[in-house]
Amino acid sequence: MLQQTQVATVIPYFQRFIENFPRLESLAAAKLDDVLHYWSGLGYYARARNLHKTANLLIDEHQGLFPETVEGLSALPGIGRSTAGAIASLALGQPAPILDGNVKRVLSRCFAIQGWSGHSAVLKKLWLLSETLSPKYRAGDYNQAMMDLGATVCTRAKPMCIECPLNKHCLALQEGSVSTLPTPKKRAVLPVKRCYWLVSKKQNEVLLQQRPAVGLWGSLWAFPSFDSFEELNDHCEQQGIDLVQAETLPEKRHTFSHYHLDYTPIICSVNKSTRHIAEQTKTCWYQSTSHVKIGLPKPVSQLIEHLTK
Repeated sequence: MLQQTQVATVIPYFQRFIENFPRLESLAAAKLDDVLHYWSGLGYYARARNLHKTANLLIDEHQGLFPETVEGLSALPGIGRSTAGAIASLALGQPAPILDGNVKRVLSRCFAIQGWSGHSAVLKKLWLLSETLSPKYRAGDYNQAMMDLGATVCTRAKPMCIECPLNKHCLALQEGSVSTLPTPKKRAVLPVKRCYWLVSKKQNEVLLQQRPAVGLWGSLWAFPSFDSFEELNDHCEQQGIDLVQAETLPEKRHTFSHYHLDYTPIICSVNKSTRHIAEQTKTCWYQSTSHVKIGLPKPVSQLIEHLTK
């Protein structure tokens, strides 16, 4: 959960997740919808799908036991080199380096490493530093200290250099380049994608469609989406849905790491006899008060809440 998400945000999600999936076996046995439900709101949903895959892989192929080497851990879905190093050092007490965002920032400043860490040459240099500095003993304590140092002292903005235990050794501080390191990625103008959501509403229920496993909001439930109003209109004509009385809500924006999604919800009330809509594959009528647990993207859950108040 701490990949791509800050600690303060993660804590309540982690507590709910562990409460519902306290053991490897319970996570492996759970339906993917349940797992995504307790992940809803954290974003980057491939992480949840990979957790579920890994749990099943460990049960089916590893007798329920975690690999105890960085190489073995790195072979599991969703676990990269740094996460493997964190598990090996923090959970297994092994000497293994890590290189998360906080550690990158500390090393970049302390050793005045120029260049964006996404470039292979810069990343290689940072990994070499991390490997060289990582101790043989108490590597878990060292890694935790480095992460905490980056999270609380050597922060992205307004770092507290006076309080930093590394200030006498920090080349960036000596050179006056703390504010410019680590070198940020060049900001590109995010492209905008537009779409229309068909929100079929029947009393206090809305029609949702499960998205494909791969791609945007993989395996989550969302409103049927169309690239243009013409496509939406053609679909409605085929399904016998009347758009004459439909309500068009103002366009809203949801931003991903690589683009903006501008979506326009079209609210369409349907009567109880319109059952053929729900007979399509991977669709369901959903109530906000339902005890059925499904994964919902944040903009979708927010719109459902707005419509069913």
